[in-house]
Amino acid sequence: MSKTYPQTGMEALSKQTGLATQEKLLEVRRSNKHLWIGIPKEVAMQENRVSLTPEAVALLVNNGHEVWVESKAGHTAKYADNEYSEAGAKIVYSAKEVFEADIVLKVEPPTDEEIEYLKPGKTLISALQLGNQRPDYFNKLNKKRITAVGFELIEDKVGGMPVVRAMSEIAGSTLMLIASEYLSSVNNGKGIILGGITGVPPTKIVILGAGTVAEYAARAAIGMGAEVQVFDNHLYKLRRIKQSLGSQLYTSTIDTVTLSSSLKTADVVIGAIRAEKGRNRCVVNEEMVMNMKPESIIIDVSIDQGGCVETSELTTHRNPVFRKHDVIHYCVPNIPSRVARTATTAFSNIFTPILLQAAEVGGVDEMIFAYKWFMNGVYTYKGFLSNAHVARKFSLKHKDLNLLMASRN
Repeated sequence: MSKTYPQTGMEALSKQTGLATQEKLLEVRRSNKHLWIGIPKEVAMQENRVSLTPEAVALLVNNGHEVWVESKAGHTAKYADNEYSEAGAKIVYSAKEVFEADIVLKVEPPTDEEIEYLKPGKTLISALQLGNQRPDYFNKLNKKRITAVGFELIEDKVGGMPVVRAMSEIAGSTLMLIASEYLSSVNNGKGIILGGITGVPPTKIVILGAGTVAEYAARAAIGMGAEVQVFDNHLYKLRRIKQSLGSQLYTSTIDTVTLSSSLKTADVVIGAIRAEKGRNRCVVNEEMVMNMKPESIIIDVSIDQGGCVETSELTTHRNPVFRKHDVIHYCVPNIPSRVARTATTAFSNIFTPILLQAAEVGGVDEMIFAYKWFMNGVYTYKGFLSNAHVARKFSLKHKDLNLLMASRN
């Protein structure tokens, strides 16, 4: 039998007067700022990615934001228009319409025609691709007072670059698939397996650079049983990749004699050296290529920055290879576009939290001045150039956003 306790005076009073406490649902806190986001169809050659998946769009719409998607924007990544419309997006049928949005989120930098579609004072979030730009591009954005954010410049809270990291992981993981294709007899290659099997010497892979692309390429190659050598002039990078991947990995600084010797016996050479301070480094000259084995393969990942192999020339996904000195060259920029759906998911994982956070703090402007890591991505702001590196490269004037932030405070 349960024990009963005498009522307190307050309990008795509340029952007599009808003041008993009743449950009440709390109002769900809404975002401080309504965002209107436009996702255009990419028009750049061989760009198959789109900036957001339908699932990401649904999350934004469910948080009270408006998303317009240009018809067929997701087709090359195998997302249909009805998937976006069922997620809550409005499907529009011209680029001019989608560029009316307050925030235009796209993958490639806008073309001259797309810049004309942008409404004055709005926000553009896209790649900057500094190596392919010219001063006129920035002048056109500033004329319209566009706030432009280069997503490859955005940092995370610990100083990393999440978009660069994600695309580098994808590129590195994809490289061994590419190498395997062109080693195959089906593609008139050398006719050897990538890796190694019992009783057969393993494939030899030489990787130039020890960054994220190299790490993921080396991991895949080691997993397949290949012999891997990594060259880089930054000892801390070599130490890091060695610790990450283990003692099976051979590492060396870049010196002509050692590198030339390794290239002579390599089956696959991967160029993954990033440009430093806007200057690309060519570490493999034409003579080294001439001394490589016939039917060996060069994959120059850094071709979008000029390449690190002297014989490299830009190719496309439709015509990805050429032969020079009997060596197969694969020099396609934008390797992640080969796996557009995976890359789109990676983009969404980065952009969706940023957009939701921008809404919470009151919009893109407030986001810029609230978070330094996001401010680092801004290169034009309401009529002026705001990135010092861009200004130096093109001999343009700029204003420091940090000074503007100080005046706001």
